[in-house]
Amino acid sequence: MTTESEATTEIITTDAGDARITWHRAKKPRLVLAVSHGAGGGIEARDLRALAQVLPGHGVTVALVEQPWRVAGKKVAPAPKTLDTGWRGLWPALTKPGLPVISGGRSAGARVACRTATELGARAVLALSFPLHPPGKPEKSRAQELLGTGVPTLVVQGGNDPFGRPGEFPEGSYELVEVPYGDHGFAVPKRADLTQEQAVAVITDAVVKWTGSLR
Repeated sequence: MTTESEATTEIITTDAGDARITWHRAKKPRLVLAVSHGAGGGIEARDLRALAQVLPGHGVTVALVEQPWRVAGKKVAPAPKTLDTGWRGLWPALTKPGLPVISGGRSAGARVACRTATELGARAVLALSFPLHPPGKPEKSRAQELLGTGVPTLVVQGGNDPFGRPGEFPEGSYELVEVPYGDHGFAVPKRADLTQEQAVAVITDAVVKWTGSLR
C-alpha cells in the first residue's frame, strides 16, 4: 500500500526552533492527521510510516511532524514545556488545508497531543504508545494528561509496553486498542503468533476505522 501522492516537506519556524512537516496528501481529504515522534526516535518509526502509507487512501492527509530538536540534530528531547511550544508554533500550518485536524503522536509526542488538544482546537487525539508511566515506576502516572484531552481519543498500545500495558490504563472516555505482544515501538517477538506485518496492520486498521467514525 502506498500514498496517493508524493510526499512534500516544509519548514515551519516556531519559538522552539524550526520544525519540519512531511505531508502525505489524500486526493480527496476530509481530515488531517498530524503525528509527531517520540523522545528517542523520528518519523521513521514503523507505526508512523505505516499510517502515512495507508491513511491517504482513506481520505486522511497525514502530516508527519519533526519537532525542532530533531530538525536541529540534537540527541535528547527538551522539557515537555518546550515540546508543547514547538507543537503550538506549527499548528497554524497544519490547519491551512482548512480541514479538521487530529492531533497525534507516539510516546512523548502523544503526551504533547493530549496536553494541547483542547487549547489548539484539535478534532481528536491519536495517542500511539502513550507512556503512562516510566518503566518500573507505575506510581508516576501520567494518566491525567490522557484523561484531560477533552476530545475523542484513541490509544494504540503494545501488549508488552513497559511504559504501560493496556491493563494498567484507567477507565475513561477514550478508546484503547491493544497490539498483541507489542513493545513500546510495537515490535513483536519472533515467537509471537502474529507477524510484525500483522501487528502493524492492527494499528492501521484501528486508525482507519476510528478516523472513519469522526465527522
